[in-house]
Amino acid sequence: MRENDLVIYNSLSRVKQRFVPLTEGRVGMYVCGPTVYGDGHLGHARPAITFDVVARYLRYLGYKVRYVRNITDVGHLEHDADEGEDKIAKKARLEQLEPMEVVQHYLTRYHRAMDRLNVLPPDIEPHASGHIIEQIEYVKKILDAGYAYESEGSVYFDVPKFNAEHGYGRLSGRNIDELLSATRELDGQSEKRNAADFALWKKASPEHIMHWPSPWSEGFPGWHLECSTMSEKYLGRVFDIHGGGMDLKFPHHECEIAQSVAHNGADAVRYWMHNNMITINGQKMGKSLGNFITLDEFFTGSHPLLAQAYSPMTIRFFILQAHYRGTVDFSNEALQAAEKALGRLNDGYRRLQALKPAAEADALDLKAIEAKLQEAMDDDFNTPLVIAGLFDICSTVNKANDGTLKLSAADIEGLRRLVDTYMCDILGIVPEGAAAGQADMEPFEKAVDFVLEMRSQAKKNKDWATSDLIRDRLAAIGFDVKDTKDGWEWSVKK
Repeated sequence: MRENDLVIYNSLSRVKQRFVPLTEGRVGMYVCGPTVYGDGHLGHARPAITFDVVARYLRYLGYKVRYVRNITDVGHLEHDADEGEDKIAKKARLEQLEPMEVVQHYLTRYHRAMDRLNVLPPDIEPHASGHIIEQIEYVKKILDAGYAYESEGSVYFDVPKFNAEHGYGRLSGRNIDELLSATRELDGQSEKRNAADFALWKKASPEHIMHWPSPWSEGFPGWHLECSTMSEKYLGRVFDIHGGGMDLKFPHHECEIAQSVAHNGADAVRYWMHNNMITINGQKMGKSLGNFITLDEFFTGSHPLLAQAYSPMTIRFFILQAHYRGTVDFSNEALQAAEKALGRLNDGYRRLQALKPAAEADALDLKAIEAKLQEAMDDDFNTPLVIAGLFDICSTVNKANDGTLKLSAADIEGLRRLVDTYMCDILGIVPEGAAAGQADMEPFEKAVDFVLEMRSQAKKNKDWATSDLIRDRLAAIGFDVKDTKDGWEWSVKK
C-alpha cells in the first residue's frame, strides 16, 4: 500500500481529516443504497457514482475495501415514515403481486442502469427484508439499555433521554428543542412519549402485507434500523466510512448514530461522507413538480424536458465534473456541454493510442503530471481537478499530434498509463469504442428494444403470428422476454 496524504471531509467534524483506516490496509465502507420502489432517477446516480469512485481510488491506493450497499425493500414510506403503509406492500396489494416480485422488478432495472453507468457492484448488497432477525435482536439490546420503550405493540427510540446523556443532532446540527416544537403531528402520534421519538419497530396495520413476528407484535422494522444492523453485521461495531446523500443527514443518519451509541455505547462510524443534491433548473427533483426524469428517459431522450438522449458516460462525466460535496443543477445546456467536453476527452484518448514516438523527443515531466492527478484525488476525491488534469494531457497529445511537441516512446506509454488509470480505472469513464461489452452495449440494447417495440405494435394490431414469431426467435437466440404492465422486460439467458 502506497503511503499517501489522503484527506477526506468528515461530515461529523465538518473539517477535512487525514484518512487513517481502522485496521491498517483495510477499509470498511457502508453506503445507503436505493429504496427499491420506482424507477431510478438522476439523483440516484450521484451517490452510486460518487462512492464507486471512492472505492475505486481506495483500492488503487492498495487498501482492501469491503464495500457494503444496502437495499431498502421494507419498512417505510419516505424519510419520516413511522406511520402508514409501505409503498412496496401497497403496490403488491393493489396489483395482487408478491412484494418480492415488486422488489425484484425495480431492483433489476436499478442494476441495469448501474451497469450502463459503469458503477461496479458492491462487495455485499444486503436486503433489509433478509435481516429481520438481526434487527429484532438489535431492538432488544436498545430496550435493555433503556433508550427505547414499547407502546401499543410498537417500539420507539427515546430521543430526549438519549440527548440528555449523549447529545442528539451532532451530525446535522439540529437542536433538540427545535425538533420537539417543529415535529409535525402524525397519525398514531399518541403512541409516542415525545414528538421527536422514532420507530424501531412498528405494529403492522391489517392492510400491511409485509410483516414478521416479534416479541412486541406482528410488524416490521423502522427505516433507520436496517443500516445500523447490517453495517455492524458485515463491517463490525466500528467501521471507517459511511456514505449517502446530503438529504439523509437528518433524520436517517442522525438516528443511526443514536442507535449505534445506544446499542454499543460508542459511535460506529469514523468518517461520514455526504454527496450533495442534483436539482433541475434550481428545483429539487420530484414527481409533484413534473421534473422527475428517470435514468432510462435520459438514455432514450423520451422525457418532455429533454432535448435529446444522453449516453450513460455523458451522465457519469456530468456528475464527476462537480465535486461530490457541491450542488449540481441539471439543464439540457449543461448536459450538452458535458457531452461536448467528453467528446474532446475521447478524441484525445484516441489520438494518444495512435501517437508514434519521435526520434528526438522534447522533455516531458511525467512525474509532475502524475503528482497533479494524485494530489487532486488525495484532496477529498476532487474529481473536477482530475478531469482538468486529463484535459491538460489531451492538450499535450494534441501538440504531439500536430507536430509542435515531440514525445518519446516512454513518455507516450507513460501518458497512456496515466489516462487508463485516472480516466478509466478511477473515474470509471469508458472511452468511446475502447471497451467491448461496455461501450458497445448501448446500440445492442437499443436494437433489442426496437424489435420488442415492433412486437408490441403487432400485438396492438392483433397480429399474433408476428408477435409470437418475434418472441420465439428471441428465445431461440438466447433472450428471456417477459410482458409487464408497463411494456416488457428482457434479459440474456445465462
